[in-house]
Amino acid sequence: MDKYVVQCPSSPDNPKPFRRRSPWKRSVAELVGRFPSKYRHEVFALLLQSYSEIGAFAHLYHISGSSCPTHVWKFLTPISKFLHLIYNFCREGISGLEFDTKGIYVASVTKSGCLTVHDFETLYCLSNGLLPCLKEDETKHLLHLSAHQQLDVVRWNIANQDEVACTSMQSNEVLIFDIGYVSSEPVEVLRKRPTVTVHGCEVPRGLSDIAFTSIDKSRLLASDMYGVINIWDRRISNLPCLELSTNSRSNLNSIQLNVENQIVFGAGKHGIIYAWDLRGGRASCAFQSHKEYRCINCYQIYTSIFFLNQVSHPPLTSLKLASLLEGISSLKAQSDIHSREIHSIDLDPSCPYQLAFHLDDGWSGVLDTNNFQVTHMHCPPPAWLNGVDMANNCSYLRKPSWLPTSSIYAVGSSSDNGIHLLDFYPAPNSACHVDLKEEIQSISEEKNRNIQNRFIPLSEGVSVCAAHPLNGTIIAGTKLEHSEAQLSYRVNIVNLRNVQEQVLLSRMNSAWQYV
Repeated sequence: MDKYVVQCPSSPDNPKPFRRRSPWKRSVAELVGRFPSKYRHEVFALLLQSYSEIGAFAHLYHISGSSCPTHVWKFLTPISKFLHLIYNFCREGISGLEFDTKGIYVASVTKSGCLTVHDFETLYCLSNGLLPCLKEDETKHLLHLSAHQQLDVVRWNIANQDEVACTSMQSNEVLIFDIGYVSSEPVEVLRKRPTVTVHGCEVPRGLSDIAFTSIDKSRLLASDMYGVINIWDRRISNLPCLELSTNSRSNLNSIQLNVENQIVFGAGKHGIIYAWDLRGGRASCAFQSHKEYRCINCYQIYTSIFFLNQVSHPPLTSLKLASLLEGISSLKAQSDIHSREIHSIDLDPSCPYQLAFHLDDGWSGVLDTNNFQVTHMHCPPPAWLNGVDMANNCSYLRKPSWLPTSSIYAVGSSSDNGIHLLDFYPAPNSACHVDLKEEIQSISEEKNRNIQNRFIPLSEGVSVCAAHPLNGTIIAGTKLEHSEAQLSYRVNIVNLRNVQEQVLLSRMNSAWQYV
């Protein structure tokens, strides 16, 4: 048998190390039955490349046979617009957008006071050429009405998806509409308590943002222009039952309620992020039921304290964002950091401890609410480099949106016509992470393909973004007016002359072959 034995060659003194090939990640995911977050992050880099503008829909709608206020604005002469601006500031463009929790409907409001609830499937079919007509069918609107005042924000009731609420920075009221009723009147109007000076004059305190709780359809919060968050329990009264104060008189532009409905975050004009704990050592009095009040025999006490004396609760903590940014050595070495107004804050749906913020100069970033440190930053060039006058955009608060997965943040550009898709993945290999090392970027193009952001050019400047909660389709509301433009539907680019349009972006189906 020895003659059949083959002698192995002697190994060299310095054998080459055996290189094990990495397993195919897709097959591992199929065997395990789930996609790890790191793998989703890598794959989503391919999907970012597939976003493109596929449709645009001008707000050329009618109410009772007549053109709606937003439609009428388009046909005003320049002189009429100038006179109108003197008294009403800038009354054009989409100022608020939001999907319902299932992505069936999308609600929008305009500066001219129109509230519209669209059927998303109809918009999507129009943009993809699945319907013979390129014009949006107004009969498909679930709701379209005029509030006869400027509207700046719209929100769906999380616990009751038949209700939408909207308000204005020039109004002390929250208007709640039920989409199940064919009526132009709100089913309920919530009002703030008037603030009176020592001279007897009422201080105007418009509302800037709305947040609903997910545990009770009767409770909602709204921030005002006087540094206060008002909390209503609609079963008790149409006046606030609780006030959360910032101890300042500055605007609160944006508020967010965490997934446990326990912590409220707010941010505004002075570049400070506030946080309130609604529990107060036990279940918060603002989120207890009537039975709880009666059981502890405190209902009358609660009524007398909060309704008559209007007690305001200070924040649990406050963070000056400029001070946090100065702690980033690489950023401080390249930029002069000043306190800037915060336009918007948003909690990441796929990573609840990430609080994104967007500043008036176009900067965006992420605050880690576990340690209150800034972990991500995106600093585009200043708008004046492109000849953009930021003073013309002072009436708009840009409102970005998280995509439902992979920690991608969609932000309207402050200087260009388009949106940035920012990689805010909670790891050091994120393109915007403050600890990203330059050496990582030079490893190899194959390994580095996920470390990048994407800019998507659009036909108009963007004021607000909203992402579909299931498939990640982005709808962007525009604000600016351009002159003559043309339609080129074959290449999935839509340019329209009117300014009140909603630009629809979608991922191409071919990109899914890589998943």
